[in-house]
Amino acid sequence: MSSIVHFSGHQHFRSRLVLSILSGKHVRIDKIRSEDKNPGLRDYEISLLRLLEKVTNGTVIEISVTGTAILLKPGIILGGPLQHDCPLSRAVGYFLEPVIKLAPFAKHPVNLTLKGITTDEHDLSGDILRTVTLPHLQLFGISEGLELRIKRRGAAPGGGGEIQFLCPIVKQVKTLNFVEPGKIKRIRGVAHAVRVNPQFSNRMIEASRSVLNRYIPDIYLYSDVYKGDESGKSPGYALSILAESTTSAIYCAEAISEPGIAPEDIGLKATRALLAGIEKGGCVDQRHQTLVLLMMALGSEDVGRCRMGDPTPKTIQFLRDVRSFFGTSFKIVPTDPSDPECSQLLYSCYGTGYVNANRSLA
Repeated sequence: MSSIVHFSGHQHFRSRLVLSILSGKHVRIDKIRSEDKNPGLRDYEISLLRLLEKVTNGTVIEISVTGTAILLKPGIILGGPLQHDCPLSRAVGYFLEPVIKLAPFAKHPVNLTLKGITTDEHDLSGDILRTVTLPHLQLFGISEGLELRIKRRGAAPGGGGEIQFLCPIVKQVKTLNFVEPGKIKRIRGVAHAVRVNPQFSNRMIEASRSVLNRYIPDIYLYSDVYKGDESGKSPGYALSILAESTTSAIYCAEAISEPGIAPEDIGLKATRALLAGIEKGGCVDQRHQTLVLLMMALGSEDVGRCRMGDPTPKTIQFLRDVRSFFGTSFKIVPTDPSDPECSQLLYSCYGTGYVNANRSLA
């Protein structure tokens, strides 16, 4: 009988499933919204479990009658060509984030097509996943054949979008040593508008530039216009924007259209969020802390180091969960102990030497 790791509540649901599958340890999660008027798993959580069943082979998932408890017995990560229709209650990013963490350790390279909403206010959009999340995997030597294609955009609530994710497999991830944030050298962004006036994307870009032009000259904001079937079923627009430093540190932000809010305000909202992220500093932005820390924990048997800003509550719990599944702890110290105002932290850990035993040798 494999050891069971036990949790309560619906928070941190995705990361716990990912850690269970990677570590091979069974996980039991109970009291899922047990006090709620509508207790138990939501449709998107059940859909995620079904997706993980497709990505793996031999995984057994038992859900209680009330839906307030699940037991997951992980199988092997299989990969290969897959398709999944995501419910319209969450964006594609909700489903893709856990798969991105698992895909490098599959038996076959992953070729996953997800259909649904490509951009919403809760989850990472297809643009951020493509331009920011995947480059973070490249830090660990996962690069050749790594790709994300936005085939169709789908705004909430109707969706209709489609994303294709391609990921190679690796035997082992590299140890990370990323402690120099560098200086910002360029800013890139994608403004898209679907089923609304195409000028909306230009208005967002102009508003964003009105702030950014004060800082550096190398700014390229791209207007991405999708027409007809490729523009999904609902109107919407968004600006995804990223800043890259001289050492390839990436900070990102995005803002999504809201009823009654002008495109200019959406452009300014994204831009201010980006500047706030840059101010927090570090080599990894807050939304990618858990991905980088997971790969550091799975790294070769050596000390990995990364400089980041303060951990988010999600990151703090993730570090505790990593210890529960892998027995790995992180050492976190200020980068400048003499400065009481220093918010930059150095995260280091000794990698577990995780080897992809699923890999097909053919």
